[in-house]
Amino acid sequence: MKRSLKNTTTDDSLVIYAELNDAEIRAAQRRLKTGELARIVPSVLSASPEEDWPSIVALHRIRLLAALFPGAVIGFRSAFKGGIPVDGVIHLSYSYNRIVELPGLKVILVKGHGQLAGDQPMSGRNLFFPSQARMLMENLTASRGVIKKAVGQIAVEERLVGIYESRGAEALNRIRDEALALAPLLGFDKEYRMLNELIGTILGTKSAQLVTVAGKALAAGTPVDADRLALFEALAAVLRVIPFSEKASPTGSEAARINFAFLESYFSNFIEGTEFDVSEARQIALDGRIIDQRPKDSHDILGVFRQAINPGWANQSMAIGEAVLHQLRQRHTDLMKERPEASPGDFKDRENFAGNTTFVSPRNVMGTLIEGSKLLPSVPPGMARALLAMFIVSEVHPFIDGNGRLARLVMNAELSVVNASRIIVPTLFREEYLDCLRVLTRQGKPEPFIEAMQYIQQWTAAFDYTDLDRVINQMKACNAFEKSRRQFQLLNVSDLDTHLRQNIQS
Repeated sequence: MKRSLKNTTTDDSLVIYAELNDAEIRAAQRRLKTGELARIVPSVLSASPEEDWPSIVALHRIRLLAALFPGAVIGFRSAFKGGIPVDGVIHLSYSYNRIVELPGLKVILVKGHGQLAGDQPMSGRNLFFPSQARMLMENLTASRGVIKKAVGQIAVEERLVGIYESRGAEALNRIRDEALALAPLLGFDKEYRMLNELIGTILGTKSAQLVTVAGKALAAGTPVDADRLALFEALAAVLRVIPFSEKASPTGSEAARINFAFLESYFSNFIEGTEFDVSEARQIALDGRIIDQRPKDSHDILGVFRQAINPGWANQSMAIGEAVLHQLRQRHTDLMKERPEASPGDFKDRENFAGNTTFVSPRNVMGTLIEGSKLLPSVPPGMARALLAMFIVSEVHPFIDGNGRLARLVMNAELSVVNASRIIVPTLFREEYLDCLRVLTRQGKPEPFIEAMQYIQQWTAAFDYTDLDRVINQMKACNAFEKSRRQFQLLNVSDLDTHLRQNIQS
């Protein structure tokens, strides 16, 4: 028995004959004749203005498709994208081939099999979403015409790699077993062979030619985090076109270079929670005095200072390809050698986190560093390359500890290579710096990060580092050592005289 209109909708924006009983259909037909209702397509009426029909169809898409094409299965590209229209088109496996035009939606019916094992009803209606095995094989079929029904091998390979990285080999084996059972019913012998070869190659049991970066890396034994690589490429694309106004290094003398390296180490460690009074940190870095109660924290100060002052480290551009693995291990070994619990020089063996962000998984660290570093030559040297290098290390987070300090050292080395000003991130700027990184990580928006780092390089370069006492006093006057952004504003050194006059007048 057909359900009553009263049970399916509370208004007349969409009247579907398939949902009505005979009496209700006749009543709707009378209203159609009087003009109270208008026909969207045969057996589908609406009392709403025609300009509203596309939004009505979009709102009730599943309900409408289930009524018009009962038993259909969301298919091909549409299923691959999660069951939503792609460019205003949705594909359905149905009992015949046809194109049906609805307001704002083109329905392409592809003659094929109805519901099979693993296909699930959508919203409890007579419309189904295919199993992963069916969906993947459908998207390996040949696709002709202007509107491609299948996404093709590259997209399927990327999806398989993603499944493997998130759910492991068992999930791929399960898909392969399901596909083996479905292939004869769907007539997908060729598509099953292709899927079997892809899965086998990802699992290391076959040797098909993979085409994606992630697939090739996985087959080579160095799997990658494909989402992170896409994020690195998005950042690189923006960095390639920005005309950076870089500040020259302000450390023309040896004294200035030493003083700068100390302040770089002091603030870089403060960001990571290694907090000292600046006078204590000064004794550690410049006098080699280890604080008895905090020997490891003292060595953290010395580790960053050593790599900021030693030309071999300070001017070492980030390596490309596999060489980056050895280079970062060496840097980390030197940086963390007094912290054996941090496994100096060893890539992490467990996942690490920062708030809600999970960094690259241990198994993907090496491949992601190798492939990410290959993007570096594609961006201009100096600030652009510095920001990309820093973000790669920060986002991969390859070690148990010391990643933030290492990322900033890598960034500053790229700046030193072109004699540009290295960057100091003062305590008051810490939250803004981390917020920008989070926005880039979670939302893929590089602009706030780039703008923040350009600003703070200009801030850093404006000081004269020849006299350490003087520059520390100036930075204090600029609120660099403060923590609360609500209470304090980071001032530029050029603003100090104006700020002092305003305070006197007030």
